Amino acid sequence: MAALAWLLIPFFAVVGAAIWGSWASRDRTTGDIAELNGYARFRDAMEKAVPGAVPGAAGSDPV
Repeated sequence: MAALAWLLIPFFAVVGAAIWGSWASRDRTTGDIAELNGYARFRDAMEKAVPGAVPGAAGSDPV
């Protein structure tokens, strides 16, 4: 009976690894479209000129 108890430890380890492996490899692409749209809106907002701002003023990076 003690040998059977020791065999249960690797069995539960395998079951736990299988559960973790299936969870880690799940498909997580469902929210990408909304995130990409939000990033595109963010980029558009950053590219807009600020009214009253002087081009080349302090804070700009000379390229």
